[in-house]
Amino acid sequence: MKMSNTRRLERLHEGYVNGDLSRRTFLTLTAAAATSAGLSMPWMGRALAAAKEIRFDGWGGTVQEAIDKYAFKPYTAKTGVGVVQGTFGDENEIITKIKTSKSGDFQVVHSSGVNYYIKYVNAGMVSEINEANIPNMANVLQPMIEPFRKLTPKLSAVPYDYGTTGIAYNTTVISPEEAKEKGAGLLADKKYAGKIGGYADMTTRVWYAALDTKQDPNNIKDMDAIWAKVRETRDLAKKFWSSGAELMDLLSKGEIVVTDAWSGRVAALQQQNHPIGYLDPAGSYAWMEDMLILKGSPMAECEELVNFMLDPATAIAVAEGQSYPPSLDPTKVKLTDKIAALPAFDPTGSMKSLTFADPVYWANNEDAWTKQWDRISKGA
Repeated sequence: MKMSNTRRLERLHEGYVNGDLSRRTFLTLTAAAATSAGLSMPWMGRALAAAKEIRFDGWGGTVQEAIDKYAFKPYTAKTGVGVVQGTFGDENEIITKIKTSKSGDFQVVHSSGVNYYIKYVNAGMVSEINEANIPNMANVLQPMIEPFRKLTPKLSAVPYDYGTTGIAYNTTVISPEEAKEKGAGLLADKKYAGKIGGYADMTTRVWYAALDTKQDPNNIKDMDAIWAKVRETRDLAKKFWSSGAELMDLLSKGEIVVTDAWSGRVAALQQQNHPIGYLDPAGSYAWMEDMLILKGSPMAECEELVNFMLDPATAIAVAEGQSYPPSLDPTKVKLTDKIAALPAFDPTGSMKSLTFADPVYWANNEDAWTKQWDRISKGA
């Protein structure tokens, strides 16, 4: 019997090394075999008590549908571990919920890059990932990882996708030539009063006001001009939307003809044959999203999930489904023509063509700017 169990343990180890078994399956089966042989090891209790569910919170809509279809369902089929999902429209909502919850109630968040990562860091919510458990990180773009590592040398998040907030416009009303000529100015063009939209978010409103007033969004010199432009856009707008689903609904129904918009949501509309054009004016807001593992999460299970999501076949399928480029380095992983055609895709992998927010600059100004935006959004 002892030899039989020894051989079984050897076979299990061989299967794990060859990639035939997940880390969790290996630990659980090995623990069971060791138990039947009367052996005891320090990790056995943890292995046998492996999490059966992981909590995930994301942006909902077409983005989360793609992640669920191409990542979560296959992951559950392979491992037996379910993914319980929640959604949010504004990430500040989920941060507030996490602050008032017990450690471990929330585990993985589809987060909005370093601008939000610094909030989790400052609030003491971050974990420390064992990168050895996520070997597929080797294919992730280093220019996307570096900003996170500057904030925490031991990461709590792994970049997953990226995009831009550019200008979407109805091509039956606005020509590509007009859109290119006016750029960010379209968002305060009196010609389209009552047909303008925008994201109900301080960062986006300040960023596009900066572009329209010819200022650097990462080094604004005249905030009075910024707030004047924000008010001007507010007064001309039909509605400031609060979710990707609402953005797509307003554009598809023609209720608005121009708005700042998320590149992937626009690509989804274009694939549905809606007459929507998209423009990234110089300096348009670029962002990356990450899979953030929160403090108190079952780390081995969450690391395994993220590694599964970064597998090239999975990440490519998700990217095509949600219409945002993946964080995979195109110089290391062959991506598809469909991904290469997505708005914001950088074929060089350098990310130098994209303008990201300076996380420290924006964090230092966030409280004051958010208070002012809240007043203006309410009519002040």
